[in-house]
Amino acid sequence: MTSRIAQWTLDVQDVTVMAVFWSQALGYRVEAGGDGSAKLYPPDGGMTMWLQGSAGPKSGKNRNHPDLVADDPAAEVERLLGLGARRADVGQRGDEGFTVLTDPEGNEFCVLDRKPM
Repeated sequence: MTSRIAQWTLDVQDVTVMAVFWSQALGYRVEAGGDGSAKLYPPDGGMTMWLQGSAGPKSGKNRNHPDLVADDPAAEVERLLGLGARRADVGQRGDEGFTVLTDPEGNEFCVLDRKPM
């Protein structure tokens, strides 16, 4: 028997701001939790996302992050920037095949130039 990833959980300071950003970025539906958290559901029944409140700000580079794919990666980067993402420099050279961004609280994620093999 093996395990599968069921959910991506992210500790955040402002659950509302982050729920708006990630739901718009991914096209997910938001359900607020009674404990101040939020669960995001994809339209296709795929992997969910859970945003849980944390006491402090993010510090340092994430040790893991999501990689996003889109039909038009350059247009998607611009759309995400319009939603509140920011470009990030984590030491990339510029020829990696992805664009590094951060969400409104500084959590890194990538937009891939193509689907991973």
